[in-house]
Amino acid sequence: MKLVLMSLILAAAPAFAADAPAAASKNPLKTDDERAIYTIGFLMGRNVASFSMTPAEVRVIQAGLGDAILGKQPQVDVRFYQPRVNELLSKRMVSAAAKEKGKGRAYTEKFVKDSKPRAIPGGGWYLETKAGSGPTPSPTDTIKAHYRGTTIEGVEFDSSYSRGAPTEFALNAVIACWTNGIAMMKVGGKAKLVCPSDVAYGDPGRPGIKPGATLVFEVELVEIVKPDAQQK
Repeated sequence: MKLVLMSLILAAAPAFAADAPAAASKNPLKTDDERAIYTIGFLMGRNVASFSMTPAEVRVIQAGLGDAILGKQPQVDVRFYQPRVNELLSKRMVSAAAKEKGKGRAYTEKFVKDSKPRAIPGGGWYLETKAGSGPTPSPTDTIKAHYRGTTIEGVEFDSSYSRGAPTEFALNAVIACWTNGIAMMKVGGKAKLVCPSDVAYGDPGRPGIKPGATLVFEVELVEIVKPDAQQK
């Protein structure tokens, strides 16, 4: 049980920068234990967000979670319904992705019309916001970059700026929109990348990113990491 629980938490956590504390509720969490337990539930909730549940369905999953934790008999034949969980997820994801892709297309059409960006090879859009003066990386290089990722509604889901240090990664190990988009930059430059789902996280999405979501990244190319520096 411990390994399963930790896997749920670890699967949900990496997609996010640190979250700002929520405003005090009517029933504030009084102890560190309560805050930690709330965090377990919050991270598990992120992990099933792809089901796009209604408030009524959230109450149903709370009932199932409560019954399991308290050792009560399940209200359904779990072995019978367990294989249907993936069927439900697939159905919900297809519906959610179609809706999100429609919103992404509308956003992208307006962005292209208003900002006149350059097309990224393979998909996506590139808008230079500050010209760089250094070299341009190849898609196989390792680079350091500062970035901020948001949804098309402007909700931040990740940021190296929030962590206070640029991130180092191989360009061929990230989403295609980044691989090809950052390869259009020069060191010292900044750009805005608009990445449709087919060159981002696709129909599955990921925790904090909806299925079929178009994403927006502000990227600053800090340096190209030399091979000898990677070995140190």
